[in-house]
Parts: sequence; C-alpha cells; structure tokens
Amino acid sequence: MLSGLIVSVAEIYSLAIVVYVLFSWFPSPRGVIADIYAALGKLCDPYLNLFKRLIPPIGGMVDVTPIIALLVLQFGASLIARLL
Repeated sequence: MLSGLIVSVAEIYSLAIVVYVLFSWFPSPRGVIADIYAALGKLCDPYLNLFKRLIPPIGGMVDVTPIIALLVLQFGASLIARLL
C-alpha cells in the first residue's frame, strides 16, 4: 500500500518535471500557461537545482540534468518501494 503510494507520487512528480521541461522549450508563456509554468517551477526547480550544481551543461548548451534527475527519482522510488 505505502510502496504503491510512493511509486505513484514519484510518477506524478516525474510527469510534472517533464511538462516543466517541455514548457521551457517554448517562448515566454502568457496568461494561464505562465501561471502553470511558474507553479511547476516552484515545484520542480528545488529538485532540479540539486543536479544543476553537480552536472554542467554539455557543450554549454544542452542541459541533461532533467534526465539524470528523473532517473534518480525513479530509481529511488523503486528502491524504497522494494524495501517496504
């Protein structure tokens, strides 16, 4: 029960990170989309910034930190779920 909840929360947070990253590829959003982007930033940036401090952009342009962050999140959630 608890392990399923942990996995579900990790999946929802992963989806939030993916949506946040996709929004960042487009020009400055306006209106409701800007509000959603700002809310996702407040939710996702603290976690993503942990990895941005450790992993520099590749070639100065390509930021792979969301990929690493998603892998760590999924691995951590599945590890915790197995231990419970």
